[in-house]
Amino acid sequence: MDLITTDISRPTDGALPVVEISVDRHTLAKRRWRGVAADGREFGFDLAHPLADGDLVFADAATVYRLAQRPESVLAIHLDDPTAAARLGWLLGNLHFRIAAADGTVQVPDDPAVRQMLEREHIHFHPVEAVFSPLGGGHAHGPGHAH
Repeated sequence: MDLITTDISRPTDGALPVVEISVDRHTLAKRRWRGVAADGREFGFDLAHPLADGDLVFADAATVYRLAQRPESVLAIHLDDPTAAARLGWLLGNLHFRIAAADGTVQVPDDPAVRQMLEREHIHFHPVEAVFSPLGGGHAHGPGHAH
């Protein structure tokens, strides 16, 4: 097993094949964890700061290894009206859920409490599979959220 303590800050040979280490968002937010690359190579992570989707973490003479955050179920909400967007931000903030902005939508983890609130407030949404990259800042509660 190879121990990773930081991402690769040096340039790598662009001709080398890239092998992904698939990881879910909650694990990626941690500083200590283990992962297995698509080729079976095992890695242990002991980090000063969590890494992010797409970070290069290891290279040898034949291969470069990159983190690949797994898509997850999120609710995508399209808003054209600034007032509706502000209201949605207030509603989601009261539930202490983190949000992402991607593809012209507001995204939030697919959670029964969020679904119930959106349905109650008649806010149209559709579930999609996407890599969820929440906006920075704020304070989050709930399972799997880093504090």
